[in-house]
Amino acid sequence: MKRLMTAMLATLTVTAALAEYPEKPITIVVPFAAGGPTDKVARDLAEALRKPLPNATIVIDNTGGAGGTLGAAKVARAPNDGYTLLLHHIGMATAPALYRSLSYKVLDDFEYVGMINEVPMTVIGKPSLPANNWAELMKWLEANKGKINLANAGLGAASHLCGLLFQQSLKIDMQTVPYKGTAPAMNDLLGGQVDLMCDQTTNTTGQIEAGKVKAFAVTTSKRLTTPALAKLPTLDESGLKGFNVSIWHGLYAPKGTPKPVIDKLNTALKAALKDAEFIKREEALGAVVVSDARVNPAEHKKFVEAEINKWAPVIKAAGQYAD
Repeated sequence: MKRLMTAMLATLTVTAALAEYPEKPITIVVPFAAGGPTDKVARDLAEALRKPLPNATIVIDNTGGAGGTLGAAKVARAPNDGYTLLLHHIGMATAPALYRSLSYKVLDDFEYVGMINEVPMTVIGKPSLPANNWAELMKWLEANKGKINLANAGLGAASHLCGLLFQQSLKIDMQTVPYKGTAPAMNDLLGGQVDLMCDQTTNTTGQIEAGKVKAFAVTTSKRLTTPALAKLPTLDESGLKGFNVSIWHGLYAPKGTPKPVIDKLNTALKAALKDAEFIKREEALGAVVVSDARVNPAEHKKFVEAEINKWAPVIKAAGQYAD
């Protein structure tokens, strides 16, 4: 009887604690430096979460390095009490193939809260590139095989992943030029030191609007409605059938975080994703807020597993790994 009473008391204590969640600041770990696209999404989301979680103090912790794996590992090892979360992008699904040794298991070491958004990508070129449209770009690529430079923001970056798939779909090898971030890669593209880049609309739309780069196509299955990008064809309609790449973001907690906490976080996330100001801010970045079943934990996990299976052969074929 004493054991039963002790167990019941413990259960009541936990239940009461969960009912009051959150009672202390929630930290959202962003596995990249401050100021980048993922950091911007996290800060916008934190603001939107304060409405469905009015008593919450939400802190952003930028733990960058190793293509996002340091921050992800930090959350995987964190206490599973709901006060340390991870906001990560497509790197959540590509890290298992990119890194020979990973200190966490993407599908086993996290509780999935839900998906947040998708960010389209664009194929852009240096301003001095002779081509002005997709057809002309194809002719230029054929005529310059073996001499084409393709910039990216580093191993595992969105631009790196898109570039891998772009080359494989075209069956044209390009000289990959990795940089330590998007800014230096874009600077060299603007200066004509490299020829092409495939990167997120969050990084390219302003440059396209200003006429500082040449834009050739978008990577999504449908054309975009953003004024600066609406006239660009999709790669699928341009001949690369089935080409569909976007950079998505999701929210995660350490494995074992109590289900009532995950449920409360998911309810708050769904409310945040319907917030008009949040939607407006994401649209300004060229991002599309998710409104389908992937906002649910189980469906988001299925999506991530499918993305792992999609990217593993692409990365294996390229033979580009991190230690």
